[in-house]
Amino acid sequence: FARESRLRLLMPRAGLDFASNDYLGLATSQRLVCAVTEALAAGTPVGSTGSRLQRGNTLEHEQLETVAAHFFGAERALFFGSGYVANFAVLTTLPQLGDLLVFDTRAHPSMHAAAHAGFAQISEVPHNDLDAIEGAIRDWRSSGGIGHVWIAVESLYGMDGDQAPLQDLASLSDRRDAFLFIDDAHATGVYGLNGRGLAHDLEGRENVVVLHACGKALGCSGALVTAPNVLCEFLVNRCRPFIYATAPSPLIAVAVTEALAIIRDEPQRRDKLMELVEFANGQIQKRFGFEPSGSQIIPLHIGDNSRAVAIAAILRARGYDLRGVLPPSVPDGKAHLRISLTLNVSQVQVSNM
Repeated sequence: FARESRLRLLMPRAGLDFASNDYLGLATSQRLVCAVTEALAAGTPVGSTGSRLQRGNTLEHEQLETVAAHFFGAERALFFGSGYVANFAVLTTLPQLGDLLVFDTRAHPSMHAAAHAGFAQISEVPHNDLDAIEGAIRDWRSSGGIGHVWIAVESLYGMDGDQAPLQDLASLSDRRDAFLFIDDAHATGVYGLNGRGLAHDLEGRENVVVLHACGKALGCSGALVTAPNVLCEFLVNRCRPFIYATAPSPLIAVAVTEALAIIRDEPQRRDKLMELVEFANGQIQKRFGFEPSGSQIIPLHIGDNSRAVAIAAILRARGYDLRGVLPPSVPDGKAHLRISLTLNVSQVQVSNM
């Protein structure tokens, strides 16, 4: 790894935040602090003490799931310990032996891991290529496939900052009698009606399952999976990462519940972030002459691993916490700097970068 400039090191936080996913600056929100402090004072335990099906199920978990289902417009929600676990859990449980799972080549590594660990036949397709998805389904059916089809994508891709064509994917799913699984992690809290994410107008459909990360714009940790009740019941009864994992802390459930309230009550946070996104993308286009992502995730493509690492180190030495993204997180030869825009920085700090 070292010879290829791919050796990863754990580094402390230092300098201005251009690396985190704390898009709305909620990780240090006083409202979250107060919610957790009050819950502790009221006797909410720090630990859950067991899995949800044993003694680990608490009122705080159930309240969060009820609030989340209502907030996102879904029939039901389930709370998982992390987005990686939730992606892996859903895609190794719902697609069954005899089914087909079609997933985008740039989807999160947790989706790739789940695809290869699950029971369904898999087809990895080029990024945002609707024809390739439909072709994979058509070829599978032609070869005798009779099970269910599952399509897995991110709504906003975490490395490149571009969006999936969700409406077209929903139409394709309806046309091909497929289920659509959307990882809305980087859009939750930032986009959509009341911050409900880019999948907000698809939630509640019987063939749509959505993942909402709680460790990004919501400023906490964990993930919520929203789906029809029958699919959630199946997960509760068959999903090994849900059945056998210790439940997330009840205090985190309290914090996420409050974060959803903040998203609802403080739309000015999203407005301010969108102003920053527009400003920063304009600066990128002006300085470097290429079309930026248009979102809060802006990749600066470098190519060479060692050069990306060196440039990131120079920027950190100047007070800008920015990290290089290296293979296998991106394809070989596609190393880049990932600029993440959050309310932890200002337009002046962006312009001085």
